[in-house]
Amino acid sequence: MTTAPPQHPCLSCGACCASFRVDFSVHETQAGGGDVPDGLAVEVTDHTARMRGTDHAQPRCAALTGRIGTRAACGIYEWRPSPCREFAAGSEACQRARRRHQLPPLEGDAATLA
Repeated sequence: MTTAPPQHPCLSCGACCASFRVDFSVHETQAGGGDVPDGLAVEVTDHTARMRGTDHAQPRCAALTGRIGTRAACGIYEWRPSPCREFAAGSEACQRARRRHQLPPLEGDAATLA
């Protein structure tokens, strides 16, 4: 009998998407020649865009689908901005986001699956 490979911890988390402001270059938006859908980002300055929903007191990225801690996913995973692509599961920022949403810390193999 074979066992299924472990599920990536991010697939049941989403805490990072509901904890931080996500700023990135306007060149990553569709209007700027990139892939991030224009409707999900707002221009903050001539050089900076921000994911909608991430600048609130209780942030939640407009691209986040599902329920945090249960089944969460990025609705634009293939087109997500650089801060999201660079965010590391198990990092200190990840652990802070998980604590904010009362989720246990990632430990051992779960923290290194990213």
